Amino acid sequence: MGLIEGILGPDDVKGLPPERLEGLAEEIRAFLVENVSKTGGHLGPNLGVVELTIALHRVFSSPSDVLVFDTGHQSYVHKILTGRRDFSTLRQEGGLSGYPARKESVHDVVENSHASTALSWADGIARSFELRGEDRRVVAVIGDGAMTGGMAWEALNNIAEDPKRPIVVVLNDNDRSYAPTVGGIVRKFEPVRRLDNFRLNKNYEAFLKWTKRHLFGAGVPGRAAYGALHSIKKGVKDIFVDAGIFDSLGLKYIGPVDGHNLKDLQEAFALAKDFGGPVVVHTITEKGRGYRPAEENADDRFHAVGRIHPETGLPIEPARFGWTAVFAEEIAQIAREREDVVGVTAAMLRPVGLGAFADAFPERVIDVGIAEQHALTMAAGLAYAGCHPVVALYSTFMNRGFDQLLMDVALHNAPVTVVLDRAGITGDDGASHNGMWDLSLAAMVPGLRVAAPRDAERLRELLREALDVEGPTLVRYPKGEAPPPIEAVGAVDGADLVYSRGGARTAVVAVGAAVPAAIEAAVDRGDADVLDPRWALPVDPALVETLLSYDAVVTVEDGLVDGGVGSEIALALGEAGYGGRLRHLGIGRRFLPHASRASVRRAEGLTPEAIGSAIDSVRQGIRS
Repeated sequence: MGLIEGILGPDDVKGLPPERLEGLAEEIRAFLVENVSKTGGHLGPNLGVVELTIALHRVFSSPSDVLVFDTGHQSYVHKILTGRRDFSTLRQEGGLSGYPARKESVHDVVENSHASTALSWADGIARSFELRGEDRRVVAVIGDGAMTGGMAWEALNNIAEDPKRPIVVVLNDNDRSYAPTVGGIVRKFEPVRRLDNFRLNKNYEAFLKWTKRHLFGAGVPGRAAYGALHSIKKGVKDIFVDAGIFDSLGLKYIGPVDGHNLKDLQEAFALAKDFGGPVVVHTITEKGRGYRPAEENADDRFHAVGRIHPETGLPIEPARFGWTAVFAEEIAQIAREREDVVGVTAAMLRPVGLGAFADAFPERVIDVGIAEQHALTMAAGLAYAGCHPVVALYSTFMNRGFDQLLMDVALHNAPVTVVLDRAGITGDDGASHNGMWDLSLAAMVPGLRVAAPRDAERLRELLREALDVEGPTLVRYPKGEAPPPIEAVGAVDGADLVYSRGGARTAVVAVGAAVPAAIEAAVDRGDADVLDPRWALPVDPALVETLLSYDAVVTVEDGLVDGGVGSEIALALGEAGYGGRLRHLGIGRRFLPHASRASVRRAEGLTPEAIGSAIDSVRQGIRS
């Protein structure tokens, strides 16, 4: 039996002899490659934190001591060490989540997979422990690009407020998020990565305390001497270990620590645990560590993979031409035609499709790090000064910049185009990654025009149309493969008619990715026209006039049914005096569990069968 089979919880990790820990780390890496290659998941980030996570569980006592993993995609090793090895179910319906999940274990605290939040969580938890008189430590593991998010620095500012609050901040510095991390923070840390670990020494810490105690005990001359020595020490440290960014906040700094040296990590964490106040432990790690295909992948070190051949790292299924690839190709072509177009992304250059644009025009693509709020307001500034920025984000991360979209972009009628990838149901990444909120949020924004293409050709068309608008626009499309071309069979005011047999009394208004399923349902039922508004929001008055001629209207969208396109259509029809029957299909107001996209669509009633049942339902009302 291997070492990993004997790990049922943190106590088993603590009980291992030190000489066996390297063997455990090797087994965990092999386990990760073997299992994640079968299911897909975040392989690179977890290969980089194997020793770090072992050391955390050796020094701290979870769940009494609380471990918070920022973003959460690097929690696989934590799951293994807390007795969860059923990785054959990873990201599968009813199986292990790809992120921490409270329902799985008392050792999991934060489920949200949005970055830069762990320090705020840690601050709140530690304050509560303090108020309740509980002597417990809080550890926040943050890195993998998350320190480029402003929220992390807001939290650090507050953590530093109380020099006695026992919070340990573990900075997992791997110089990357998806790709190499950007910004001034990176330049600040770069010299530190090249340093010997000369400060991680108990004798060094003991000497500092001894010197302070004895010199302060010598009266005024002693205090003066200590002040001089402290200034010298600080000056030397700032030359070699630029921890001034933390020192200036009043935070104790330990590091840099080799994030793959178990002995050094345990010593650093033990020092931090016993310090009695907020401490930053700066660890240097390597994303994809120990797996050659990941180490040799310069783009993202296998940040997230599908099913792959474990020996080579090559995908088992060939990549299909998906929505992201269509956008990537078209925006790169537009960039060749228009010098005013500028790409903006938040630490996801290639995942959102700006890679080819950046390769051709690196000076016209801006990666701001994990900083969606800054991205949108900066885009408003770019627009004011004559550019037309295209801000490409995953839909779920647009939520973080809603105020900036509302008050900086829309209020100023800025010609900014926001492109949202992964809109609608994303499936196996779970609750916090579904792009189900964007339509309801966008519907509230005055002057924002929202396009939802039904196929690749419409994405190309609508992207170009958006870039010709002198005001804010948003283009959204789903994850995965684009459907075959869906040509209009006719035109009606305010929409493309994409299916009709003539004389239908029921209209199905399908938004973007919902069009193929709506057509399939209509083909089976016969007496229904399918309309694609293309520009879904605000609702075109011409579309409302068209719908008034039908006895029943069914709306279908891959977003929240509350407050989305269907709700806006119903409101407009009501104001126009419509007396027919209405039915709205979309995603319910709940957090969706991780499962395949097909399974989630079935659960939410967005299959052709469910749409067909809705058509039958409204038609029965007409007959009665």
